[in-house]
Amino acid sequence: MTVDADVLFSPFQLGDLKLPNRIVMAPLTRSRATKGTNAPNDLNAEYYRQRASAGLIISEATQISQEGQGYIWTPGIYSEEQIEGWKKVTGAIHAEGGLIFIQLWHVGRVSHSSLQPGGGQPVAPSAITAKTQTFTENGRVDVSAPRALRLDEIPRIVADYRKAAENAKRAGFDGVEIHSANGYLLDQFLKDGSNKRTDAYGGSVENRIRLTVEVADAILGVWDKSRVGIRLSPVSPANDAIDSSPEKVFFPLVEALSARGLAYIHVIEGATGGPRDNRPFDFVGLRKAFSGAYIANNAYTRELAIETLRAGRADLIAFGKLFISNPDLVERLREDAPLNAPHQETFYGGDETGYTDYPALGEA
Repeated sequence: MTVDADVLFSPFQLGDLKLPNRIVMAPLTRSRATKGTNAPNDLNAEYYRQRASAGLIISEATQISQEGQGYIWTPGIYSEEQIEGWKKVTGAIHAEGGLIFIQLWHVGRVSHSSLQPGGGQPVAPSAITAKTQTFTENGRVDVSAPRALRLDEIPRIVADYRKAAENAKRAGFDGVEIHSANGYLLDQFLKDGSNKRTDAYGGSVENRIRLTVEVADAILGVWDKSRVGIRLSPVSPANDAIDSSPEKVFFPLVEALSARGLAYIHVIEGATGGPRDNRPFDFVGLRKAFSGAYIANNAYTRELAIETLRAGRADLIAFGKLFISNPDLVERLREDAPLNAPHQETFYGGDETGYTDYPALGEA
C-alpha cells in the first residue's frame, strides 16, 4: 500500500458510527430472495458476510410494499418473514464487525403488472409509460403502463416508507438509505420528464421535491438523523427519468435535506453504469451545498477513488460491480492486487454461482 492510498483506508466518522475505511459497498440488486416470500435467506446472509470488511454496506434495494416491487425475487421489508430473513443478514455482518444500512425502495412505474397486487397497474406521478424493461419470471419484458397516483394515495406511500423504516430497525440494520435515484418512484416525482402533475406534487421545483422531503421526514421520525442517508442521480437517464434542468431541482432538494441533518447523500455522478460526463452538472457544488457526508458513486477505480478523496471531492467512495466479484475488495484495493472480473450472466437470479463462489485473494 502506497502512502497516497492511505486515505482510502482511513477511518471515517459517519454520525455516531466509526467506519473502518472509506469504501462503501453500493446497493446491488441480485434477485436471489426466497421465491414466494421475497424474504432474505441463508445464501443472502453468506453473500453479505463475505463482504463485511467494507466500511459500510448498503443493502440491495428493498421494496417497502408489494406495490413497490419492480423485479422478480427482490427482497422486501414489509412482512414478518422478510424481517426475520433480514435478521440473518444483519446478524452475519455484525458477527464480522461490519455495518449495514438498508436501502428502502419503491419502483413506481418501473414494474410489471405480474408483480403488482392483484395484477394491477404500477403507480407513478403521471400516467406515462417508461421506456425501459424489467425482469419477471418470463425474463426481460417491457414495463407495464402505469396509472397516476391520486392525491389521497400519497399519504399511504409515505406511511409505507415509515413502516419499512420501523421494520428495518426491528431487523437489526444500522441505518436507512432512501432510494431517490435511477428513475424509481421518488426520482420520477423529482424529474419533469416523468412528473406532469398540476397539484401540490407537480409543476414547481418546490412541489416536485415535496414527496422526497416528506419521506425523509417520516423516516426521521423513526431513526436518528445520523443514521439516515439518501441516494440521488441528478443526471442519470436510468429508467427514462430525465429532467430539463437538474441543478434547479437537486440543489434545493439537497439544501432541504441538509437542513434536516441527514448523515449523507450518495450521488451517482453521470449515467448509472455509464459515462460519468453524460451531462454537465456541478457535483462539487452539490457536495458544498450539503452539510453531511458525500458518498461518490459511478465507475470509480482505485486510482480515481484515491484522487477524489485526496482532493476533498468526496468523503466516501461506493463500489458496485467490483464488490460482486471481489468479496474481499477492501483487501485487494489495499494491496493493489488483481481483481476478479464479474460475470454479468449471473448478476440476476440463480444460486451460489456468481454470487458466493468468487474466490478471495489467495484462493484463486
